[in-house]
Parts: sequence; C-alpha cells; structure tokens
Amino acid sequence: MANRDTTWIERARQVRLLVLDVDGVMTDGRLHLTEDGEEHKIFHSRDGHGIKLIQELGVDVAIITGRSSPAVSRRAKSLGIQHVVLGATDKGQAIEELAQLLEIGLDEIAAMGDDVLDLPMLNRAGLSATVSDAPMVIRSRVDWISPVPGGCGAVRALIDTLIDARDQWGDVLARYR
Repeated sequence: MANRDTTWIERARQVRLLVLDVDGVMTDGRLHLTEDGEEHKIFHSRDGHGIKLIQELGVDVAIITGRSSPAVSRRAKSLGIQHVVLGATDKGQAIEELAQLLEIGLDEIAAMGDDVLDLPMLNRAGLSATVSDAPMVIRSRVDWISPVPGGCGAVRALIDTLIDARDQWGDVLARYR
C-alpha cells in the first residue's frame, strides 16, 4: 500500500469526484451470464453505503466502465450516481470529459480501477487506487491499494480512507448517534 504521507493527505482533501470502474472493483470481476445472455452482477452493500456517505459529504461519484450493462445502470440509479459512462473505450478521455463537465481539475479526482484498460484514467486522476487482487502492473502504478479484493468492500475501504484523510468522521458519525 502506498504511504499516506502529508502529500497524499493533501491530495485526498482536494477530492471532489470519485470515479469507479465496475468489473473487478465494484464487483469481483467474474461475469455471470445466463443461458439467455442476461448478465448478473453482485455488488457489496458496504460499498453502496460508503458511496452514499461520501456523496453526503459533498464528493460526487461517477462510474466509467468498459462494458455496457443494465445492472450497472440500475445500481448507479439506486445509489444516486448521476454520471455513468458505459462502454468506454478510452477511459482517459472519459475522465477528462467528466472533469470538464463538472468544471473541476483532474487533481480533484480520485479514481479506482483494476486492470490495464483503467490505466489512462488512473494516470490522469489526482489520486489513483486499485484493489488488492489487481495485477502487479496496476498495483505498482497507483497511490493506494485496498486491503481487500474487488467486490469485497474495496470501494468502501477507499472511501473510509478518504473520509479519514479529510478528517470527516465526526460529520459521518454525528448522523448515527
């Protein structure tokens, strides 16, 4: 895991947008297809709760994925994620377009991906993150590595780390007293 030094913490405090890949990050990366070709995905509930928490703290969340899936669209809608890019062939371009749309700098974006298709997005983000089971070629090129694999709460681990770096746990916990 990358060292969380003062530079990392300062960059985490600047994050205004969290961009997530889906397969291998929000899910375990396995593709479940029925005989009829219907795709099923399994999402972790703590990731979903973490996404809602970070949104309540003023950080927007977006999805950029290389696949097109009705399950992703439904999950995004249920979590209030308004910016969803399906079928992205150039994730670097997609993250730049999101930054322009939201009028924020790339340095204000944290991105989490797990494979080489995600590198253009990860390389442009102010903070890059991956899952513990990502290939070494990805783990060696990011700022932060989740202690858990994709689909097992990796997104929540990143969100908890961002909340901690931003010193916002008091704001979060105040709602649960």
